[in-house]
Amino acid sequence: MALDAETFDALIDTVRRFVAERLRPLEAEVEAQDAIPDDVTAEMKAMGLFGLSIAEEYGGLGLTMLEEVKVAIELGRTTPAFRSSFGTNVGIGSQGLVMAGSPEQKAEWLPRIASGEIITSFALTEPDVGSDSGAVKTKAVWDPGSGSGAGAYRLSGTKRFITNADKADLFTVMARTGDAPGGRGVSAFLVPRDLAGVSIGVPEKKMGQKGARVADVIFDDVVVPVENRLGAEGKGFKIAMRVLDRGRLHISAVCVGVAERLIADCVAYASERKQFGKPIAEHQLIQAMIADSKTEALAARALVLETAAAKDALDQAAVRGTDAPAHGKDVVMESAAAKYFASEMVGRVADRAVQIYGGAGYIADYGIERLYRDVRLFRIYEGTSQIQQLIIARETLKRGG
Repeated sequence: MALDAETFDALIDTVRRFVAERLRPLEAEVEAQDAIPDDVTAEMKAMGLFGLSIAEEYGGLGLTMLEEVKVAIELGRTTPAFRSSFGTNVGIGSQGLVMAGSPEQKAEWLPRIASGEIITSFALTEPDVGSDSGAVKTKAVWDPGSGSGAGAYRLSGTKRFITNADKADLFTVMARTGDAPGGRGVSAFLVPRDLAGVSIGVPEKKMGQKGARVADVIFDDVVVPVENRLGAEGKGFKIAMRVLDRGRLHISAVCVGVAERLIADCVAYASERKQFGKPIAEHQLIQAMIADSKTEALAARALVLETAAAKDALDQAAVRGTDAPAHGKDVVMESAAAKYFASEMVGRVADRAVQIYGGAGYIADYGIERLYRDVRLFRIYEGTSQIQQLIIARETLKRGG
């Protein structure tokens, strides 16, 4: 349910000031330490940022998709690592539970996810499985004699590049439970970190987004009670794809926020930096780069906001039990298009920013080179740009245009 306008405006204003006054001054420190300060994490928990997308009945803010992307745009105005620290709780780490969890599962986990008491992760990618997400090799073998009497699954396999794995308390794990090919044989499980046989690898050294850590998660004959299965057996792949649809919109909004921050930085720098006797902002080729960046950022913002509003309309229709709105039965194609366009767009904006700053953009002092590295990941996770192209084409052909 949407917040009233006054409350939501107050939330946006609070987030905007928090980003500008608290987070941006810490960007270089986070880069150097590859970690978010504990006191900042505590502040984000107190603000409710870990529960943006979780219903109020479970202690979250219960934002609509449109409200969530507006908040995400504001959070995009600083290094993406800050948002990533709670992003899994808001998105891929919690939404499978929100969408497919039983009442008992939701009551057990969602309040602690919303408060930030526990951190969640989404374990889909494997050493040999990336874009072909229906080909997971991690196995969950049914063992009627294990568990508390109702039976359990024995989970074995390795997941790779798992965001927040080093600090996660709960993993949503995709594993193969049957012989059916592709996604039809995949099921989803809620796996607490403290189960015997769960171990975490050393965090990877990355190109960018320092402070947002990824690592392997290894499952060695982990006994997972049947009550921890998320949804029906064999429905895990569908759950994963639904989770990613929402996540793609969120990431698209973050891309817009980063682009808008870069454009503002470029305008400020170009207005002060002088060459050939005048500010470089007065040179037409600099203006052309600023114009291209602004135009693309505006287009991405419009696409993200429109798609988020369409998703909310679909969700509301589903709750009311009425027919889908006129624009269609889902926003799979639109979400993929938003992710594709926004992630590619912010890469171009970051590249132009380095060019506008010149030599200053290539050194660390101004932070432009850091954001240039940070945004490169957006074209890879939540589905690569190439996967988004396939989805967009498939859905367009399915719809007939």
